[in-house]
Order: sequence, then structure tokens, then C-alpha cells
Amino acid sequence: MIDIVEFSDYLSNRVAKLRIAKGVSARDMSLSLGQGAGYINTIENRKALPSLNGLYYICEYFNISPRDFFDTESVLPEKLNEIVSDMKELTPEQLVNIGILVKGLIK
Repeated sequence: MIDIVEFSDYLSNRVAKLRIAKGVSARDMSLSLGQGAGYINTIENRKALPSLNGLYYICEYFNISPRDFFDTESVLPEKLNEIVSDMKELTPEQLVNIGILVKGLIK
């Protein structure tokens, strides 16, 4: 079971990584969420945890689900979701080719 310190560390690091990947400042993100200018900074510096609603708004800001937020293996969940959405429009043959390409890139 994860303790509150581990959870706080994970949450603060995850928000920071996703924010940096999106290319926005903590201040701009805070204001975009309708919060004070230092809101995200307090989360990233482990001075506060967001409420459950706050976490949902953070996920919405990144265009990801809470499940994506807690998926530690997904570095760019928003981009991954976009790619998967686009792939749904491909033919079965195209999907097979994409699968081969991905496996080749992983090697």
C-alpha cells in the first residue's frame, strides 16, 4: 500500500512532467485551471495536494483520464490517446503494418 508521502511525491512529479511536456509554465497552468497563480507550484513543491475535483480538472487540462494520469509507463498520455484515436480509422491491413513498424522501432 502506498503512503501519503509516496503519493504526494508521485503526484507532484507527474504534474511537473506532464506540464513540462505540454510546454506551459506552472503559473499559466494554474490560471488556466481558474486557480491562483501559485496553485500548481504548491502541488509540485509538495506543499499541498489537489482535491479530488482538482485532480479531475488537472487531468482534463492535460486531455487525459485519471487512469492515464496514474499510468506510470505512459510518458506522453495525451499524444498516445491521440494516436490511438487516429488508428481507429485505419483499415485492418494498415493496423498490421503499424504494428510491424512499432515492433521495429522498439528493437
